[in-house]
Amino acid sequence: MLSAPHDTYPRLVGDIGGTNARFALIRAPGLEIEAMRTLPCADFPGPAEAIEHYLASTGLPRPRWCAFGIANPIDGDFVKMTNHHWAFSIRELQARLDLAHLQVINDFTALALSLPALPAGELEQIGDGAPLAGRAIGLLGAGTGLGVSGLVPCGRDYVPLEGEGGHVTLAASDAHEAAIIAWLAERHPHVSAERVLSGPGLVALYEAEAAVAGQAVPTLGAAEISQRALDGGSPLCASTVDTFCALLGTVAADLALTLGARGGIYIGGGIVPKLGAYFARSRFRQRFEQKGRFSDYLAQIPTYVIHSPYPGLLGAARALERAAVADALRHGS
Repeated sequence: MLSAPHDTYPRLVGDIGGTNARFALIRAPGLEIEAMRTLPCADFPGPAEAIEHYLASTGLPRPRWCAFGIANPIDGDFVKMTNHHWAFSIRELQARLDLAHLQVINDFTALALSLPALPAGELEQIGDGAPLAGRAIGLLGAGTGLGVSGLVPCGRDYVPLEGEGGHVTLAASDAHEAAIIAWLAERHPHVSAERVLSGPGLVALYEAEAAVAGQAVPTLGAAEISQRALDGGSPLCASTVDTFCALLGTVAADLALTLGARGGIYIGGGIVPKLGAYFARSRFRQRFEQKGRFSDYLAQIPTYVIHSPYPGLLGAARALERAAVADALRHGS
């Protein structure tokens, strides 16, 4: 069996979004991820301070290797988050934390890596369809932003995608959605999918729904909009979340067609899993299959909501395992 040429444990894994940073530790080979903690990003000037706080507050041993996903494209050494103020050098962060290895990847690339390892009990299928083995898999999820990724078959394994599909141009499927997008286009130079399918996007969609309906409404946050839709307290909030789910179905179908994702489409992020049965009853799946001549093709593709508590950490752990195997191959151990 291959082993890394030097000690790679303990391993620190992380999942950093625009709002929260999650960390955990793997002490030794064969042990489970432990000591999962969630920290508000706003409480720290950067990832170094957040990691140091995590290690100090848990009393854990300092890691040798570390990997974390972050809600941002990774292109070179310098990282400046799109939906948060953190900016840092990967090399400087590695030196400051005294790490032998630091791997920084897009958060949805990490989430994609976790998909083959997620237990069936942490997945909720929406609609019909069945996955085909060895075929591409799509992934998207709305949270602080809209993350998009996937897995493409490569031999007996998969290669995760690193892209920014959340910033594709949003398309309307009916006159109501066209009116909403037109209202948003008067206020933004580009109406992307993320402009609507995210936490801030849900607020923008609520404002657009109100404007199109000619209603004056109170200012609400994303969580309040979702809750009022779920408890039936606001027809406008219900209409907003209904449109949100339908538009997500459109974007998910576009991703499925682009990738040929016969292995399934997975939905993560912080918003959809909290909608529960509401999402299952929504127009998401109807819209997902509404693609004219390719409706039958899409009807065969399953869609799943991820209910795993820390899938990004699992993906970061799998990224480290891949790196350790590659390191062992290079050194012939």
